[in-house]
Amino acid sequence: MSTLAVVEEILRETAVPMSVREIVERAGVRLPSKSKTPDTVVARDLSMDIKKKGDASLFVRTSPGRYTLRALAGSTQPSTQSADLRMADVKSIAPGSQARKPAAAAPSGAGRARSDSDVQGGGFAG
Repeated sequence: MSTLAVVEEILRETAVPMSVREIVERAGVRLPSKSKTPDTVVARDLSMDIKKKGDASLFVRTSPGRYTLRALAGSTQPSTQSADLRMADVKSIAPGSQARKPAAAAPSGAGRARSDSDVQGGGFAG
């Protein structure tokens, strides 16, 4: 049985979007790969299937690292419009609560008077 066939079985059993880690843990020894990193194998196979087959793929990515069956996605995946609306609501509720960039570090020597040695070689030749 192929990796994707096992993943399909797992996703049918659960009927909810799952992370690659959850899929691998649930599949256990059913996965045909003997790789030391089965998460990578499953993620690669799912990504390649979606990329190659597009809308014909049985699988769909619901969010980064989470997958479900395309047939189940309609009932579990929120529409893009409602997700955009929710994001707009969050931004309007909490203005200014976004993380700020750290202040730039003060240049070395800040707070002391400049001397001639600080300026040497920095001007135009006359």
